[in-house]
Amino acid sequence: MAEDKIRTKYLDSELVEFKELIIEKLDKAQKDYDTLRSALSHSDGNDTLDTSPTFKVLEEGAMVLSREETSKLAQRQEKFISHLKAALVRIENKTYGICRETGKLISKERLRAVPHATLSIDAKNNQK
Repeated sequence: MAEDKIRTKYLDSELVEFKELIIEKLDKAQKDYDTLRSALSHSDGNDTLDTSPTFKVLEEGAMVLSREETSKLAQRQEKFISHLKAALVRIENKTYGICRETGKLISKERLRAVPHATLSIDAKNNQK
């Protein structure tokens, strides 16, 4: 009966818990992404036309840098959202929480911390 002790997938009730966690994180991530995209599209609102020429160059440089940083954050957020959506698909397929390298269950603690994880801690450490 050792088979009973070695689980190969999470129970439906556990998947519901993870699904709720992922949906919560997805909602927040989408709001953050929308805020970043909005900041990028409305960044032309405060122009440097009313400042002296000396500060205009500095402000334009800072504005470009800020826009680049915001764009990078938006890209990271978009990637995070796609990972969370993929995790929801794995929940629906009942393959969520299974390490793609070892085939063993990823610990609940890891999934609570990184709900879109596809690798166990051991598999992740072996990649380095």
